Amino acid sequence: MFLKKVDGPRAVTLPDGTVLSLADLPPAATQRWVASRKASVVRGVLYGLISQSEAMNRYDLSEEEFQSWITAIAEHGEDALKATALKRYRQL
Repeated sequence: MFLKKVDGPRAVTLPDGTVLSLADLPPAATQRWVASRKASVVRGVLYGLISQSEAMNRYDLSEEEFQSWITAIAEHGEDALKATALKRYRQL
């Protein structure tokens, strides 16, 4: 079996014991960003699976947009990433 050489880890173990691998991240061509996809990208960056700059390039995200995802999760949890909940968790 041949494994493609990649920079960095192939998988990381999250604090809850689950394993997040590169295969668990959304495809690079993702157009529809649901809360679970956003959260998996944020977890991948926070736990060292991919770098922030790599995630921003791969998913064509601005730094401001990515930081808003991180802030939303840190302050309100994954539910704050839902498009229907934006008004509830919006910063004033």
